[in-house]
Amino acid sequence: MTPFTDQPRWTDADGFYEALLDAHAGLDRDASDALNARLILVLANQIGDAGVLRDCLQVAQEAGPAPGR
Repeated sequence: MTPFTDQPRWTDADGFYEALLDAHAGLDRDASDALNARLILVLANQIGDAGVLRDCLQVAQEAGPAPGR
């Protein structure tokens, strides 16, 4: 089991954020939400550990609702 960590592990956070914004460019709200859902599933598959994924869900829920929702 891969341990959950809340410590930053980014190698290029700004580059990823820019690529994420670029991926959403020109999408309407529904298409953007669908892209996010697919990305979540792809990343969850890469993590693969159910315990870590549950920990990630808990951390995200504790962070509160997304702005504007």
